[in-house]
Amino acid sequence: MSPVIQTLADLVRINSVNSSYEGGPGEREIATYVRRFFEQRGIEVWEQEVFPGRPNVLARLPGQNPNRRLLLEAHMDTVSVKGMTISPFDPEIRDGCLYGRGSCDTKAGLTTMMHAIASVKEAGLTPPCELLLAAVVDEEFSYRGVVHLCDGLKADAAIVAEPTELRAVIATKGVLRCRIVVHGRAAHSSKPHLGLNAITQMARVIHAIEEDKVRLMAVRHPLVGPGTCNIGVIQGGVQVNFVPDRCFIEIDHRLLPGQKAEDAVNHYRELLANLCGIQAEVEEPLLLVDEGLDTPADAHVMQVAGQVLSALGLDPHPCGVPFGCDASKLSRAGIPSIVFGPGSIDRAHTADEYVELEQVEHAFEFQRRFLLSFT
Repeated sequence: MSPVIQTLADLVRINSVNSSYEGGPGEREIATYVRRFFEQRGIEVWEQEVFPGRPNVLARLPGQNPNRRLLLEAHMDTVSVKGMTISPFDPEIRDGCLYGRGSCDTKAGLTTMMHAIASVKEAGLTPPCELLLAAVVDEEFSYRGVVHLCDGLKADAAIVAEPTELRAVIATKGVLRCRIVVHGRAAHSSKPHLGLNAITQMARVIHAIEEDKVRLMAVRHPLVGPGTCNIGVIQGGVQVNFVPDRCFIEIDHRLLPGQKAEDAVNHYRELLANLCGIQAEVEEPLLLVDEGLDTPADAHVMQVAGQVLSALGLDPHPCGVPFGCDASKLSRAGIPSIVFGPGSIDRAHTADEYVELEQVEHAFEFQRRFLLSFT
């Protein structure tokens, strides 16, 4: 297999399940592999500790213009392997695909970036501007790796690795995750009229949220479509012979680019206030907030990406995706960003995750040419 595919297989063999998931060892071992990859090639590399034993890894290649910097960013962690139907850390190649946890999301993208920088160094070339690769922790849980990276970071553009099927993405949705709590009054189940059933009250809240989806569908972004809301968790009651005095749900609301999480929270508060006779609230602190990516189509980073994609015979037009990633945090730090990588998001987090090897090789060539084209 090619050196690019060999490195991808090596990375898949490393269990880097986020340590916030049960049994996950975290990113320490894969961070060591990435650091040694660059050390062996004489490329400056160092670690940036985010949590004990969980560092970001940064590698730098000087450019002709020391005042310009291009950032390549990819995460090292993966989601859990629970429920997988294939061996998660035994990379198997069949039918032109490599199978294993993280193969698609996003070790393939990380691999192409690593080899692109290495290829420039090995060819004895000096890129037009400084190249900085950041392999970060914790994207799959609460993105604290990229937040730490952004502290004081300066760059003129960024490419973030995620599975985009070799499309250049300029728009992603954001996310608001929060808990809505309904308060009732406990009583013995033989006299339910003495209590106030929080579960049945919650049914009214759920009905109101479902009806509110009509409002979400009415507003569409040209690249990512409408916002969405999913109720993913519900819990209430103590035991069957109690009238439950508390019930909560957890919702995942996908924000459109440009929308503010605060506005969405205020909308849900207003929705709850309009339900007469129900004591309900959006609980603080919020579970997760991340606003979307909205990079202009005429941004320099996108113009260069389009030119490189055209030269490779790939689709040069910018697009949007419904998921979120580290790019939005880099954008808020003032770094124009796009998302690009091999594989489909439909394969990410699945029981038989895989990535198409032809796409991996194309992505490597895109990254290599981009590094030598961005000025």
